[in-house]
Amino acid sequence: MTPDRERALARALRLEYLSVGWNLVEAAVSIAAAIAAGSVALFGFGADSVVESASAGILVWRLRAERTARNPEEIEVLDRRARRLVGVSLFLLAAWVTIDAAWTLIEREKPQPTKVGMAVTALSLVVMLWLARAKRRAAAALESRALEADSFQTTACWWLSLIVLCGIGLNAAFGWWWADPVAALAICIPIVYEGRDAWRGEDACADCREHGLKDSHP
Repeated sequence: MTPDRERALARALRLEYLSVGWNLVEAAVSIAAAIAAGSVALFGFGADSVVESASAGILVWRLRAERTARNPEEIEVLDRRARRLVGVSLFLLAAWVTIDAAWTLIEREKPQPTKVGMAVTALSLVVMLWLARAKRRAAAALESRALEADSFQTTACWWLSLIVLCGIGLNAAFGWWWADPVAALAICIPIVYEGRDAWRGEDACADCREHGLKDSHP
């Protein structure tokens, strides 16, 4: 392994360790606030943080395994397995959020406003923006589709933060209770697209760009 690749691997590992830590904290705060407020959107956001943490853990395994891989073919096999695990986790999350949000709309369960939820999603906008960009650079340096898929999952988390913030913000400002489950349904769109691309091994952002969910932020 060349010194440049060793440094790129070390940087990618640091980013994934940071992702694990941040998302576990984010998940704990979001889920606790969601239960207190009855917010399905915020609970889905917290659940996504758990998946994001698991995804980062998968990437830690994949990146550490490269150090003991003996040839490029073995690295590609590891990359494909990691990418598909990320895809499965995204499909499961999208299915759960869709069912829960639809049930909330049917039962007309009205969530309470939550300042904690608004604070954690607003902070997530900043953290996810930085992490997504850093992961994309690391993925390009390592030519890793698994890391590229994980970087877009972080990008999707940025969009989720924005959508959820809008949903719970509208509920808090105007009492539009339905904005919360509608936001939860909206966050499933980028999740499903990325899950499909991660499973197929396609460009993590191609479908995103095609449907207007650009892999960049203001």
